[in-house]
Amino acid sequence: MNFTDTHTHLYAEEFDSDRPQVIKKAIQNGVTRFYLPNVDSGSISRMLELEAAYPEQCFAMMGLHPCSVNEKAEEELAIVKQWLDKRRFAAIGEIGMDLYWDKTFLEQQQHAFRTQIQWAIDYNYGLSVHCRQAFAETYAILKEFSSLPRLIFHCFSGSVIEAEQLLSLGPVKLGIGGVVTFKNAGLDKVVEAIDLEHLVLETDAPYLAPVPFRGKRNDAVYLLEVAKKIAAIKQISLQEVEQFTNKNANFIFTTT
Repeated sequence: MNFTDTHTHLYAEEFDSDRPQVIKKAIQNGVTRFYLPNVDSGSISRMLELEAAYPEQCFAMMGLHPCSVNEKAEEELAIVKQWLDKRRFAAIGEIGMDLYWDKTFLEQQQHAFRTQIQWAIDYNYGLSVHCRQAFAETYAILKEFSSLPRLIFHCFSGSVIEAEQLLSLGPVKLGIGGVVTFKNAGLDKVVEAIDLEHLVLETDAPYLAPVPFRGKRNDAVYLLEVAKKIAAIKQISLQEVEQFTNKNANFIFTTT
């Protein structure tokens, strides 16, 4: 099997002590492609170094994470734009809205989100969209665009109604990660109700490890726990989950 992790921060410092071993173990167990979302200017070099070390497995995105949007947002956006003009990436991401920690820079987050959506349109890229405690704000901005780029709503953890709202916008896939294994999270009901053609797999490693590893560092190989949970919910084979989610990932990302 060859599963695709559509969202992982394998370049993060949490993996500095054993990154090669983590990637080798994942590949040996059938997790063979890793899409790397950027955070801000401080993460670019680490991300690109990992991509260069594993060019057949790791694919970099470029974008400005909403939690890194502050009074220097314009400077950070300018750096993103410079990189988009310099080379091709797998997608623009991760971008979006996050009002969980702080609402101080709400307007700047909205501006950065709109700007990067437009760049995805201009450069013909897919998007990796982050949303935390900001569904209404995120959805409102997505609705402003008459024609959206293809996108993954990363780490989806909302309701069936919210999932259907997003899917009504156009070429949207829902990123399903470890939360689907959490008791009482409710994401299993969404996976049950939504057709597999709308779902992709992700870890968001090192965050949000699935059961039975919840609370520990998330690992690349744990993507298999997510795939197994989806197979159980859908009452289908692991091979069917692999087939559909890989097809959906390929629809979103640019790899050339």
